[in-house]
Amino acid sequence: MTDDDSLLVCARADVNAAIDDWLDHLGSERRLADKTLIAYERDVRQFLRFLTGHQGEPPALTHLAELRPADFRAFLARRRQGGSQSRTLARGLAGIRSFLGFLERRGDVNAAAAAAVRPPRQPRSLPKPVAASDALTIVDADCGLDTAPWVAARNAAVFTLLYGCGLRLGEALSLTGASAPRKESRSLRITGKGGRQRIVPLLPIVGEAVEAYLAACPYTPAPDGPLFLGVRGGPLNPRIVQYAMARLRSALGLPDSATPHALRHSFATHLLAGGGDLRTIQELLGHASLSTTQIYTEVDAARLLDVYDRAHPRAGAGKPAR
Repeated sequence: MTDDDSLLVCARADVNAAIDDWLDHLGSERRLADKTLIAYERDVRQFLRFLTGHQGEPPALTHLAELRPADFRAFLARRRQGGSQSRTLARGLAGIRSFLGFLERRGDVNAAAAAAVRPPRQPRSLPKPVAASDALTIVDADCGLDTAPWVAARNAAVFTLLYGCGLRLGEALSLTGASAPRKESRSLRITGKGGRQRIVPLLPIVGEAVEAYLAACPYTPAPDGPLFLGVRGGPLNPRIVQYAMARLRSALGLPDSATPHALRHSFATHLLAGGGDLRTIQELLGHASLSTTQIYTEVDAARLLDVYDRAHPRAGAGKPAR
């Protein structure tokens, strides 16, 4: 018997049939990827195998209807003891909830017990800014690889807005022809998440980059239309910007974390390293809460510790020889 077979026998026929219906629903109506479906099914069947040992028999739909929050917590604890990390446990719980929610909509079970269980807290990952020298190379219009000159100028203007103003990509692409920054412009009004508006100061280089793009662009953006246009004159798709960044980081030997959004992280991190205060950076980024901005202090502290480890003559003292 294979491992997959052992998973299948840990449930009664009515549960196995329900799983097939659920997967058909996810694949045909929700259009989930095959890999996601495989992961979801495996997570649910692992839960069913746990229930078989936990309750002493393969579960039927009637057993699933009687589950309590303690049953789910016991499952998560068992997986944790087996070495599963928080991210894996959260994904598994999401799959189980999806299955039970599907059964609830059919009137087979009540999924409230699963909903009452909090997923494991995810470790907070720090933003990954690019180095200042790399950011300056990225925003250089001459670093456009083999694209048309106006396209290279357009990409450079977008990247300059992200790094020079700390904009989100969507915020930059929402600018209109009438709101295009100019060399003489000193500020820019941005509408961010939740409809919150903020004013960001403009460096002359930002206006210069946008003007260079407008001068080279074969199309004229309408005052109430998008500022940044695609090769056919329509609105610029954010995927095109992401693809351009992917090509640049490949050419420059940068890590996969060097994305358009990483330029916004770089804006905040480099300001903080240069003496900027958190409250001002919060306003410039458009964060609703200062706690969101405070994560950049951890990035800067990590950078300083790395510099210390590499540069201080006593940093290696007491460390085991490699």
